Amino acid sequence: MSAVQSRSTADAKGPRDDRWYLNLMAPNTKGPKFAWLDPTSIYINGAAFHDLLDDLMADLHGLTIDVVGGLDAMGFVLGSALATRLGVGFLPIRKAGKLCVDTDKVSFSNYSGRTQEMEMRLPAFGKGTKVLLADQWVETGGTMDGAIRLVERQGGTVAGIAAVAIEENAATDAYRQKYRCVSGVVQGSRWQKECNAQKLESFTRYRPELVFPAIR
Repeated sequence: MSAVQSRSTADAKGPRDDRWYLNLMAPNTKGPKFAWLDPTSIYINGAAFHDLLDDLMADLHGLTIDVVGGLDAMGFVLGSALATRLGVGFLPIRKAGKLCVDTDKVSFSNYSGRTQEMEMRLPAFGKGTKVLLADQWVETGGTMDGAIRLVERQGGTVAGIAAVAIEENAATDAYRQKYRCVSGVVQGSRWQKECNAQKLESFTRYRPELVFPAIR
């Protein structure tokens, strides 16, 4: 069980509220069948990734978490990194048909409106386990709804939700009222408005080489 403490590395740097790393996210270049942007460029850049984690950890301060559940697939990246920072375990919540053990399964509607299924190992944890759910991006809230149902059906408690960004709509507003929701994109910021509109001003300046990791 981890009770989240305030960040250490960011405290040493002093306060940082600009969320500069969000400028590194890449626009969609493949058309409407794909998500409207790609946040994975944040993960490629070491400084960006660690500053994102610092900010999320600071916003999780005081929350008690027993395990982090990451949503297939990109929630695995963010979720496992947060689990390492928190000193707790990581639980993959998979797309259906991937696990070779007994599972519980739910259907959900993803951001594109397609119906999909996800599953979680059965059993995954004891009753009362506090689970932080992590995904890369929460757009319509459909995928997250499936994960919440899986956790609660096994008697777990959703301690909170973490993401690079959580867009604002009726579904995500309900999550914010019920759970601690933290994201790199902070409500009330210009970033939140741009994410809601699904068009970042930084796209006009985006170049892939901006995120390249340093060569030693």
